[in-house]
Amino acid sequence: MTAISTVSIPLKPQLGISARNSILLTLFVALIFTLIISAGIGAVQIPASRVLELLTIPPFSDKWQSIPQEYMQQAMVLWNIRLPRLLLGVLTGASLAVSGAAMQALLRNPLAEPSLVGVSGGAAVFAAAGIVLGGTWMPALHNLIGEFALPSFAFIGSLGVTVLIFAISTRQGRTSVALMLLAGIAISSLCIALIGLLTFLATDIQIRTLNFWSLGSLGAATWPMVSMVVCLAGISVVVLLKQAGALNTLALGEVQAQLLGVSVKKLNRLCIATIALSVGAVVSVTGIIGFIGLVAPHLVRLTFGPDQRLVMPASALVGAILVLLSDLIARTISAPTEIPVGIITALLGVPFFLVLLFRMRRKIGI
Repeated sequence: MTAISTVSIPLKPQLGISARNSILLTLFVALIFTLIISAGIGAVQIPASRVLELLTIPPFSDKWQSIPQEYMQQAMVLWNIRLPRLLLGVLTGASLAVSGAAMQALLRNPLAEPSLVGVSGGAAVFAAAGIVLGGTWMPALHNLIGEFALPSFAFIGSLGVTVLIFAISTRQGRTSVALMLLAGIAISSLCIALIGLLTFLATDIQIRTLNFWSLGSLGAATWPMVSMVVCLAGISVVVLLKQAGALNTLALGEVQAQLLGVSVKKLNRLCIATIALSVGAVVSVTGIIGFIGLVAPHLVRLTFGPDQRLVMPASALVGAILVLLSDLIARTISAPTEIPVGIITALLGVPFFLVLLFRMRRKIGI
């Protein structure tokens, strides 16, 4: 996929390239620090220095045999459990945050977010349908797709809901925030009802799997799953990041963006498809993890300004950090049991969302 346009406009407050690079480098260092700390905390404690040491010894290499026996358990936990989980958390946070930033730019309102407007719910419903019905009603298709069955179903669901949200809330090139939120509430409620129906039809084993969707977790992380998310969500994030300059022009309105050489229709279609693919790939593995796409872009925008060339990559890093910290809280606050990550992100995200609502209320004088 190619960028829709290379046009970009200066936004105030404008930061230079060196300033943007410094901010992104600082956030990247913070992400690496969070990764190292999170990798060492859990049922098996691993000192940060040993985490760094073990990371230099890839599994199944000749150096693996040189690991002292007392450290072997830590090495196995780090490479087989912690790292897949943490990398999935990074991909999840980055995908949801960038998708949220892109959706806010497309709709030109600060409340758009994949889970808030039902996009994540649509992905979860179709993934749940794949779990419950895919192997029974469509065995040939399910066997043909294999491990990509859930991402495929989730992508269809997220794409369908995304298109529906845009169709309901947009008229004559203008998007109604009220209609978007109402449509999101209605679709989210429908998704909950459909997941409940699928739960009723599911077997005991499928019920345990479905319960995971409604709460969100990184516990299902494996290296094959992480590889799949890298291929699908990672590519989608890169494509969305390349549209930052074109998304900047939408702040002036669609007419002005077209005058600056941006094909708004192509931009909308490309962003809708990539958002759906990104959210679908993530939800197919983690379930619904809400509010990351709302909180991360706003933290960046409030701190550094509205320039999408900084907002989108910085949101990816901030979103990854937020998911890692939420997962760290989820698996340590009530150890040895584990709280679903979606609960933690909701507890953090709902107050943030209410603050945004009150700020908008003051701006419009209600």
